[in-house]
Amino acid sequence: MAKSLIIVESPAKARTLQKYLGKTFSVKASIGHIRDLPKNSLGVDLENGFAPKYVTIKGKTKIINELKAAAEKVDEIYLAPDPDREGEAIAFHISESLKKLKKPMHRALFHELTKKAILEAIANSSEINQKLFEAQQARRILDRLVGYQISPLLWEKVRRGLSAGRVQSVAVRMICERDQAIRDFIPEEYWTITAALAAAAPPPFLAQIEQFDGVKIGPKKNRIDNQAKAEEIAQELRGASYTVSEVEKKRKKRNPAPPFITSTMQMEANRKLRFSAKKTMSLAQRLYEGIELGQEGPAGLITYMRTDSTRINDDALTAARDFIGTTYGERFRPAQPNIYRSRKSAQDAHEAIRPTDVNNTPEKMAAFLDKDMLALYSLIWKRFVACQMSPAEFDQTTILIAAGRCQLKATGSVMRFLGFMQLYVESTDDPAGSENSGEEQDLQLPDLKKGDPLTLKEITPGQHFTQPPPYYNEATLVKALEENGVGRPSTYAAIISTIQEKEYVTLTNRKFEPTELGRLVNGLLVQHFPNILDVEFTAGMERQLDQVEDGSRQWQELLAEFYTPFKDTLDKARLEMETVKRATVPTDLPCPECEGKLVIRWGRNGEFLACEKFPACKYTRDFRRDEEGNIQAVEREAAEESGEVCEKCGLPMVYKQGRFGRFLACSGYPACKYVKAQTTGVKCPEPGCDGDLIQKISKRGKVFYSCSRYPKCTFALWDKPVNEPCPVCGATFLVEKDSKKTGRRLQCRNQECKYSRQLEDITPQ
Repeated sequence: MAKSLIIVESPAKARTLQKYLGKTFSVKASIGHIRDLPKNSLGVDLENGFAPKYVTIKGKTKIINELKAAAEKVDEIYLAPDPDREGEAIAFHISESLKKLKKPMHRALFHELTKKAILEAIANSSEINQKLFEAQQARRILDRLVGYQISPLLWEKVRRGLSAGRVQSVAVRMICERDQAIRDFIPEEYWTITAALAAAAPPPFLAQIEQFDGVKIGPKKNRIDNQAKAEEIAQELRGASYTVSEVEKKRKKRNPAPPFITSTMQMEANRKLRFSAKKTMSLAQRLYEGIELGQEGPAGLITYMRTDSTRINDDALTAARDFIGTTYGERFRPAQPNIYRSRKSAQDAHEAIRPTDVNNTPEKMAAFLDKDMLALYSLIWKRFVACQMSPAEFDQTTILIAAGRCQLKATGSVMRFLGFMQLYVESTDDPAGSENSGEEQDLQLPDLKKGDPLTLKEITPGQHFTQPPPYYNEATLVKALEENGVGRPSTYAAIISTIQEKEYVTLTNRKFEPTELGRLVNGLLVQHFPNILDVEFTAGMERQLDQVEDGSRQWQELLAEFYTPFKDTLDKARLEMETVKRATVPTDLPCPECEGKLVIRWGRNGEFLACEKFPACKYTRDFRRDEEGNIQAVEREAAEESGEVCEKCGLPMVYKQGRFGRFLACSGYPACKYVKAQTTGVKCPEPGCDGDLIQKISKRGKVFYSCSRYPKCTFALWDKPVNEPCPVCGATFLVEKDSKKTGRRLQCRNQECKYSRQLEDITPQ
């Protein structure tokens, strides 16, 4: 009979542990949290030190009873949920449920699921970290105080079902402010002038103007801002003689990026693999908890994936360096290990994200992992090994050229030693999607020295316009959240998922844009809750929660300091916040049924047009905004028969226009409410989702395509999906593009794949 019980939160983790520990241990799973604040009430005693009123989560009574039954049969209990705040809360609530058994209970922290690490964690088990639990509890209560008291206000003032969150609302604000900055941006013209030059020896090369009359020229300062000025300078350059005035050659190095932490893993998986933060964390969780490796059974392939530390233990460093020396040679292994400093705010409770065994190469694991898991594991493995490799080395040459009143500059580099870049190069967020910055590009320049004459081949003035800041994508939003201290690495995926599920923002073509609802709610919250929506205030609250964790601050004190001014702000907002559901926005559109004008109102499904004389005139219409923001009424069409019959009652199915676009519905409504969405025949590409991509129409009247399982699955795209696999990269479907320049084309939605062809080439199926 087992002498010890280990309780984890995941069945997969339980299976992996059971393999290593054998029959002397019984391993059970709690399946996540077992207790939480109630769903239907605040659950916080505001009069008695913010005491939480925990209840058993629905469906968990059976699990608790099973844990009690298992605990009665053993001598001691090890509580081993994930080693973070949420895991500590799970451990605390399990201990509360089992304390009447009066069995010894220990807290075991598994940072990686290998036999050595598991046995060490059990041997070094300790007590539940009360301060860590209190930090989680304080965060949970803070979120409840905000969400459960602002959300009903939004129901009253805007519409039911809306929600606000202490962190999610700040993320929405960041997206709204970026969107507004893009809308307000006024492009400014500037010109560059490029000279094609040749020396006595090849190759010919390009140089750009850098100074004119001793003044440095750039796209931001002292720019050439009109064509006339550009032509004036170009004309002078056409008549000038060219001489090399300076040659600078430097051997430069580029160091590898540090090993992954949660945020950088999410960013890089989004850039390289197009994975959402939610998908990345789900895959990483499975890699951590254990993968079946054939006859060997389950094994954890990576260390714990919620971390903000770049620390690597000595054993892992030694193993990585040995692997590099054996596989790549001594030149690729630096004399000393590469050590990376974590951010000042890092908790450093866990190591960086790395493979548990560097010898488990992606090639060896390919037989046991599906495509997406292998892609993420390869990324983690390569990043870790590369972080301990030698720097890349290249020769950079800068040539300054005198030409009359002008100075031109040419820069090129030649790679001399790839170093870590032989294995892995970190991606960037530049619009071109290049993984290499300009300095590493292999631009060949002739061998020149000071005083060498040059021959002009051509002068090319080029017109450009300054660009607005880019829309956030998942990678850059995670980066912005981290840099601003909003949320913690473990919460980014949940934040991003929530703001999409609540329909405050959309993610289309990898760009986050606020919806009309998102703009409206954000505007109200920023106006009436400026502190709650303030980035600095939210970041400061995160720092205070860290202080609760390290014991330098009491959790009740933190909550009291927050709640007193918050309650005053809340009471004031109840009185002063505009009731949008009764508010109207005037338009110049005449009502077609009376002499009144149409106004914009808000309803449960968003904005719509209605007559200002309501209720005397009950005319209503949906509307769309054109590219200039002008209001255009959407006329309702008579129900169009589809030729199909209802699967429920046998009556004809007709096409109707509704909140989610054009769809098929039973003509027998309301007696029969059967609805069939207009499908594209393409399966949703999200892993584990069995939905179909269906056509919808946005509130602005634009067609888009999303998963039929919304809101459980939030996948969406603007381009029409076509049920044909990509013949180049194997993507499961292609998308239809239409532009004035290239016409209607079919192309791969994978941005790294260049496959494209004219739509007319499609063979009918």
